[in-house]
Formats: sequence, structure tokens, C-alpha cells
Amino acid sequence: MLTEIKFAPGVDKQDTSVGAQGRWVDSDNVRWRYGLPEKVGGWQSLLNESIVGVVRKQHAFVDISGNRYVALGTDKFLLIYFEGQLYDITPLATTISSATITTFDTLTSCTITTATSHGLNIGDIVLLDNVTLPVGTGYTDLDFEDKLFQVITTPTSTTFTITQTSAATGSVSGGSIDIKPYEYVGPAAQTYGYGFGVGQYGGTVSGANSTTINNGGNFTAGATSVVLTDSSVLPASGILLIGSELMDYSTNNTGTNTISGITRGQYGTSDVTHSDGSTVTNATDYTGWGNAVGAATITLEPGLWSLSNFGQVLIATIANGKTFTWDSGIAARLTTRASTTTAGFATTNNPVASRLTLISPTTRHLIHFGTTTDNTDALTQDDMFIRFSDQENINEYTVQATNSSGTFRLQDGTKIIGSLVAKETILIWTDNALYTMKFVGAPFTFGFEQVGTNCGLIGKNAAIEIDGVAYWMSNNGFFAFDGTVKTLACSVEDYVYDDIDTTKGQQIYAGLNNLFTEVTWWYPTSGSDFNNRYVVYNYGEDNLRLPMGNWYTGVNANSIRTSWIDSLIYPKPYSTAYNSSGTGNFPVVVGETGLGSSVFFEQETGTDQVNPDGTTTTLTSFVESFDFSLQKDQSEIFLAMRRFLPNFKVLTGNADVTISVSDYPSSNGTATTLSPFTITSSTTKVDTRARGRYANIKIENTGSGETWRFGTFQVDLQPDGRR
Repeated sequence: MLTEIKFAPGVDKQDTSVGAQGRWVDSDNVRWRYGLPEKVGGWQSLLNESIVGVVRKQHAFVDISGNRYVALGTDKFLLIYFEGQLYDITPLATTISSATITTFDTLTSCTITTATSHGLNIGDIVLLDNVTLPVGTGYTDLDFEDKLFQVITTPTSTTFTITQTSAATGSVSGGSIDIKPYEYVGPAAQTYGYGFGVGQYGGTVSGANSTTINNGGNFTAGATSVVLTDSSVLPASGILLIGSELMDYSTNNTGTNTISGITRGQYGTSDVTHSDGSTVTNATDYTGWGNAVGAATITLEPGLWSLSNFGQVLIATIANGKTFTWDSGIAARLTTRASTTTAGFATTNNPVASRLTLISPTTRHLIHFGTTTDNTDALTQDDMFIRFSDQENINEYTVQATNSSGTFRLQDGTKIIGSLVAKETILIWTDNALYTMKFVGAPFTFGFEQVGTNCGLIGKNAAIEIDGVAYWMSNNGFFAFDGTVKTLACSVEDYVYDDIDTTKGQQIYAGLNNLFTEVTWWYPTSGSDFNNRYVVYNYGEDNLRLPMGNWYTGVNANSIRTSWIDSLIYPKPYSTAYNSSGTGNFPVVVGETGLGSSVFFEQETGTDQVNPDGTTTTLTSFVESFDFSLQKDQSEIFLAMRRFLPNFKVLTGNADVTISVSDYPSSNGTATTLSPFTITSSTTKVDTRARGRYANIKIENTGSGETWRFGTFQVDLQPDGRR
């Protein structure tokens, strides 16, 4: 007789494969629409080039002429996507003038020497300008002029090395070069601050307290004391980093700003002379060069951006750094960099360090979260402090009776993690709580209310809002807010949280696909440096049949994303995928190594992945059911499956159906002898021989150009003896 096996939408991984009755138990590159599973849509590269580094933020906006833009923030660059092309608008740090260069015969490595401390880290990007080479290098000025280079090593505080594409023909020194460093954003990956390989050996990490040498002369090799500009920013004893040299010290006399009891050349570094004015960084417990520190000491966050728009002006803030603007309304916009001095939209009075920023949508205040109590001093950054500008004036923060700027400090938590605009309310998450920020008018401008606790955000980009409802991921579960904080029951919660690496929460990205009412979180598992799994909540396909919600998961490497924007300004969602072992080609960085590459995709296009070079990567998918009983009364009678009738709502190309059977609930299913069965659009029935108490089905595609949407599953069963 024919028996129809019915399945509810979504995946249930909380129960056993037998206990998850009426459910699917595993999936990859599959979504549920109107209750039926189907392969997800494909995607294609928007560019014929890949981006250097990892993209961690996107923001789409429109200028007053109707031109559309996407700003992309990476761990190295700030880029603009416009009409099918990328433009580099990364802000520049202070120029280092009149450096000299040394080349080495038959080698590609070049050493650049600066007159004062350069403050650069390994991996930093520098733009070289006004290049005049010494005679005999074998290069021309144009080999360096107006080109980007990656800092390969930093032997001292006044030297760093770069790599050319060809070898020099002579060992000479001299010439003159101006160095324009790109603003530092942060590392590609998030990690705890311990052991070798964190950031770069002998380097520094943005956020460590620092000062400068004020010794009245060089701090010579072998010297055991040194006078600093301000030693109060350092602990009473600890470890200093000057250039690439690490040194222990026992005494800090803040009255005279003198550090003494110094033991030079520690942790594998060399005792060398350092120039007056060189940067001195507290390395006591920040990254643990040479010896591991406790895992709970500090987390090194990845390079992140906050991106929003003030009308047609892009507002871009580096996490724990400065805020820059870029005006899309000027004629030379595509050759102009973001800066703090943009005409009419300067941010020179903005706080010099903020965790994140956004524009209040109706009142048009620029709001800084986790910012400084003194706008000019990064050392006063308070991770729970909020500062907002005057209305319609993004560069005015002095609180006066005649303006609407102001400040506020949150209490529940240790740091502000993220913020979103939800209709007329701004939502603010700390690592423990949720607050609302609403415009209330004079004299306070904004009112703050705590609306949830023990529901903190796991990462800056792990929350999304749609139609006034926010969805987010915390360190211990999923939540929603529609006026009240609610825990989202999750049918895959253990699967996600038993293996997620919560120390990399700032790499998690939540993306909204409103075309299919989906919220997706891409996240890293334990042992993975970067995102390698995803989990989806379908808020539009939830109903009473699904007490734990409509959730599904995936691990397909081609489907992992680091950033996403929904179809609002553009008709399809845009996303980025990162390959840590790849080599990007925009912007062109001479001597690039180890930076990885990102591809910019348009989603829900075609059936497969179209790469920047035009080649196609097959997009595979599968869904697997629970172990359903072949006999309703579950008696001792074994049943045999003679045939099944697959009913696909949509089927382009082929789909493979595998039938697996088992005798007991705890047994692993064994694929039947004739499986897998290749199903086409003309297949009406499939004859098979399957015997057992339990069976499951797996539907998948393995070829290019294939897509499917499954309907019903009917099987022909008959008794097959006892056991």
C-alpha cells in the first residue's frame, strides 16, 4: 500500500534522528518556502577582481542624483563600489616625510629608514609619494611612485621593510621618499591575546597604552633607565615595547616620568638604540609576546568599521578609532579619500576613539558609542560611554544650552557591543543588556531605558532589524525584540552553541534576506580562524507546528559570508566571501603576502557560483529526513519498501535520492543497495528493495545548473517477516 510521509519545515537537531518525528534533521544550501524544502539560489561575482583582505561591513546608500553606492570596510581598506567598479577611498594617516631607502643586490627586499619613529606595524599598508631613488638600485622612481606596499617587517622604530616585484641590481642607500600610511583598522581575525602568532610577533595592537621617549637624547643600547613623556599611562612594573625590542622593568617613577630597573632585549628581541621621540607601548599583558598570558586577559578584536550615511555623505568610523566622511556629491568624489576634513562635513571635533557610530534617522545626530570622555584623548575611552552631536551638525559636541549635543553612560555590562535603528527607536546592546534610546526633546534630547538583561550581543554585526523587530545572537542563545525581549526557541541550538567559538564573536555576521524572510548568522566554530558555518532563522515560515521555530543550517564552504546587505537599494542581496589563503588584486598592493582575498557577490542569481574570472563552481545542496518508522504500530514485524513516488514541485536537471534503513533507533542508517536513485522531471516512480524498521531519505544535487523543490514522498510498504 502507498503511505505518505510528511515533513514539517526546517531542521531539528535537538532530538535524535528517530525522536525528531516529522522533521528534517540536516541540510546544506537548502531553504524552506511555503513549507517545502528547496535548493537556495546561486550567486555571481559583481567584479572581475577580488578584494585584498576580509570585508567586515557593507553599507548601501544613494546620493541626491540617484546614484547608488556600496561602501565596503575591510581590515585594511575603505572602498566604494559604484557602477560595477571599485574605488579606494581609505583615509590616510600623517605623512612621514623625507625617508631614505636601502636596496640589496639580487634581493627584492628594501629597507626604508625614517628620521623619527614611524609607528608602523607588520602588515600595514603604505602609499609612497615624491620618490627620488639613489643611483644604482636597478629600479626607476615609477616602480615606487604612487604605489601601495605592505610593511613586511619592522626591525626598529625607524626602519621597516617592503618587497618589490623584482630584485635590485645594487646595494645602495639614500634618496628621498614620502610615506603616507593608511589608517590602521585592525587584524583580520579575532583572538585571545596570548602566545606567539597573535597579531604579529614584536608588533603592537591598536588600543594598548603608549607614550614616547623624552630622554633629552637617544635611549642607547644597554641603558637601564629612560625618561618618558608620560609614564603614568604604564603600570608600576611590567614590559615595554619600543620599536621591535621588548624589555622588562621594575620601577615606574611617575613623578619624574622615569622607568628604571630595565632588562633589555627580552623575549627573543635585540637590545638596540632608540631615538628620542620613539613610541613606547605597554606590552605587559596585552598580547603576551614570548610567553603566554591567561586566556581571559584580553580579546584582540578584528578590524571593524561602522558605516552609515548623513544624507549623501558617508560616515565611516574605525572601531576604537576615528570617524571619517566622504562626500558623494562632489565632482571628484571617486578620486577623493575619506578624511576628517571633508569640506562642509569635517569630523575634526569628533571623539578620537569610539567603538561604533550611527546616525539617528529622524533627528540626524551623529552618535558615538563606547567613546572618549575627552574627545581629544584616546586614553579616556570608556566602553560604556555615549556621546552625540548637535542636531544636523556632526562636528559639534560641546554641550550647551543652545544646542542638542549630550552624553550618557550605560550601567549594565562592561562594554557596548552594537547598535541598530529600529523604526523610531535606537537599540543598544552591551555584552549583557539591551537598552533603547529614544528622542525626547529638550533638555535631555535622548532618553535611555534598559529593556533586557542577560541578553547581550555576541558581536557588533550579530544583530539585524526588520519591520520593527530585532533578531540577535548572544553568547548563550538567540533573542528577538518587538517591544519586549523574547528568547527564540531554537531547534538547532545545541548544534550551534556546542561548537561555536564565542571568543570570535566580532567576526559573526547577521544578514537579512527579506526575499525569503530569512535571518542568517555566519559564525566560526572552535579551531577555525574564520567563519565556517551558518544558521538560519526563517521568521516568516514559523507556525504552531514548529514550537522550536523554523531553523536550518549549513557548512558548504562556498556559502560562508563575512558581510551582507539586503535587497533595498539594489534588487538582490550583496555579500562577501573570504579566502584566507587567496591573493586579492584590488587595491594593487606590491609585495602583498598573507592578507587573503574577498569576492563581492550578488545573491539569488542563477543556480551556481560564478567566480570573478567567469568560471562556475557547482553549488551542491542536500536535505536529510528523520528516521521514520516503516510500520505505524512499531511492532516486531519488519516491512519492505518496494517502491517510492518522489514528487518534486520543481526539478531542473537531476536530483539524487538516497534511502537508508536501520533496525534500531540507535543504529546508523545503511544506504540501500540501489541508492542513490537519480530522479529527473519525468520520473514517476522508483523501484527499490529496502527492509527494516526505520528509514530516512536524503535529497541532494551534485551537478551544475541543477535546482529543485521537493513536494511529497510516498512509499509502497509490505510485511517482511518478524525478528
